[in-house]
Amino acid sequence: MATAAVEVRALVVERGGRAVLDGLDLTIPRGRVTGLLGPSGCGKSTLIRSLAGVQVVQAGAVSVLGEPAGSVANRRRVGYVTQANSMYADLTVAQNIAYFAAIHGTPSERIAEVLESVDLTVQRGQLVRDLSGGQRARVSLAAALLTAPDLYLLDEPTVGLDPVLRRDLWRLFAQLAGGGATLLVSSHVMDEADRCDEVLLMREGRLIAQDTPAALRSATGTGDIESAFLALAGEDLP
Repeated sequence: MATAAVEVRALVVERGGRAVLDGLDLTIPRGRVTGLLGPSGCGKSTLIRSLAGVQVVQAGAVSVLGEPAGSVANRRRVGYVTQANSMYADLTVAQNIAYFAAIHGTPSERIAEVLESVDLTVQRGQLVRDLSGGQRARVSLAAALLTAPDLYLLDEPTVGLDPVLRRDLWRLFAQLAGGGATLLVSSHVMDEADRCDEVLLMREGRLIAQDTPAALRSATGTGDIESAFLALAGEDLP
């Protein structure tokens, strides 16, 4: 078994004639929570889409769990949660999860387990269209949890959540990694870096650093990840 969950080599993605990712190289180890941090528009979502195999790429190679990104072999092994709501608005929370459970051939008993994991048991009978943005995001996460994948690609999963729910989700992420799963969690909130085992810092389509939060602070002589990011970027955030 390969030691890396993800390997990206010389990845180029262009949009409108502009390079969104320009020759990106990175490796993500297994069994850790890796944070993908950087300002909005730096290419985080494009990178995650590339790993999920749903992004057209112009050049480079992307290997996910030892297979090409988007391969059939990884359909149950990779859980992908997008920023945009991917649930059916006219179905209840439980009906949505039951639908995805049926697609994956997951036992129905698993539905209650994943809803409890994301704190949606009380809302299981509500229509998705009546939920808050944060609740809809947690329904998507519950769907990703159904197959207990080896790799989770989570694009801004804590946006719109209150501090208690954010804390609880990060605890869940740590538990999943403790069980052997790999998580790539994107965020533009720099203080979430300290909840990660390792951090990837992105700026304008480039990876400017990859290390533990403590090592990044130490290397830059700063007291927090935002200050470390500014030091590494060499300029203020836009």
